[in-house]
Amino acid sequence: EVQLVESGGGLVQAGESLRLSCAASGFTFDGYDYAIGWFRQAPGKEREGVSCMSSSDGSTYYADSVKGRFTISTDNTKGTVYLQMNSLKPEDTAVYYCAAEYPSYGSSWYACSYGMDSWGKGTLVNVLS
Repeated sequence: EVQLVESGGGLVQAGESLRLSCAASGFTFDGYDYAIGWFRQAPGKEREGVSCMSSSDGSTYYADSVKGRFTISTDNTKGTVYLQMNSLKPEDTAVYYCAAEYPSYGSSWYACSYGMDSWGKGTLVNVLS
């Protein structure tokens, strides 16, 4: 069973940075192909795919709203995926969820567009203006 635990959320001022972490268990990054990424949901809004990675085709996807500011990365030895968020804006305020699909053979765009099988409980990011 895939389990995902997020951490790193918090309260920051606009322009500051945060790094979210997601510890994954139940699969290994060097096993079958997988997709993993970050989604967010702001109050009153639909869930949005922020950034996803696919080991199947080596692709990385970023939502237009975060391109150039957010970076997704993994530490395969730790089984952890990160989301480095720079130049945060008040509109980035949301609950951020880590998600994964294992095995997975689709692109990162597909994973971020249609969601994945396993989800963490989320971590709140609150950006003050």
